[in-house]
Amino acid sequence: MKAISKKVHMMTFTAFLLVTMLQGGCSNTGAPPAGTSAPALAFQYDKAALPGAKPWTSEAFQNNPENFQFAVIGDRTGGSDPGGIFDRAMEQINLLQPEFVINVGDLVEGYTDDKAKAASMWDEAEGIIKNLEMPFFYVAGNHDMGNDTMKQVWLERRGATYYHFIYNDTLFLVFNSEDPSNPVPKDIAEKTAEYKKLQERDPEAALKMLGEFMASLDAYKVPMVMSDEQISYFRKVLADNPNVRWTFAFFHQPDWENPETGKALQAIEEMLANRPYTVITGHLHYYDYTQRNGRDYITMGPVGASWHKNGPGNVDHILWVTMKKDGPEIAMVTLDGVWDRKGRDLKLKDIYERTAATEGVYQEP
Repeated sequence: MKAISKKVHMMTFTAFLLVTMLQGGCSNTGAPPAGTSAPALAFQYDKAALPGAKPWTSEAFQNNPENFQFAVIGDRTGGSDPGGIFDRAMEQINLLQPEFVINVGDLVEGYTDDKAKAASMWDEAEGIIKNLEMPFFYVAGNHDMGNDTMKQVWLERRGATYYHFIYNDTLFLVFNSEDPSNPVPKDIAEKTAEYKKLQERDPEAALKMLGEFMASLDAYKVPMVMSDEQISYFRKVLADNPNVRWTFAFFHQPDWENPETGKALQAIEEMLANRPYTVITGHLHYYDYTQRNGRDYITMGPVGASWHKNGPGNVDHILWVTMKKDGPEIAMVTLDGVWDRKGRDLKLKDIYERTAATEGVYQEP
């Protein structure tokens, strides 16, 4: 990872030198050395035609080479929608062209002890993800790694359940909140299979079943757990990278939403301490924002996973993050508003208009 980081930094520095030469947009930088040609200016206009007043407000373009954009997407599964939402989202992300995409877990239904079946689930998910035109980073969720078989398949395909990387002097920490996994809800694999069948032949019965299942999960709302080895790994990563401009922490379970937070979240927050950071998670299939320790904590809504409650956070979306010098600008982009050059796509209305399993039971104030 350090070698990659150095390469990115060198590319950024080279771009910085070029922009420094060209700063001022359309000012003259002097004659180029003999035998060379001047680099093309990023912004050009007819100076003779516009010697005084200009029909624009500024020439301070938002083209800082230190800035970059990436997208975050939420859960695909945990009762996935059969309407091809995740598939369509990949096409829409390609329209937006972020530099990379990172998920917050739950890309397969999982919870199977059949290794071949688990591999088949990942083949399906990866077959969709490969349509992206940019890198995709994986985060482990409870459906992805709910038992030893799922963990083995993950390791064979990904090589690690937690990791970090640096991009343009920004540190990304990818935690595994299933280390070890929490208790598995009884008969979840069978119930998930039944739910998926009901979605196609009796959607109302499917919603009723999902609502009853969610109501039974109170006993499973326990703090996430992370191994001592994982905590030690990230403690060293943070100690080795004290001066990055920002740190992003990704993990699946928003543990601060539990009645009692566990030692894992406490350890993460102690490690992050006073550095500037942002936490992004998933799991609840509902967009939520809060602040802890003066920092942004975000829970992603889904990209195809079932909706579990009603309210403004019930939305299929991506998070669009622009990393700037002093911190990130974060925008929530609803996918029913992302169209291609042909204009408004009426099919998106049908794809993204869905119903929560607990409609009439819970309403966000």
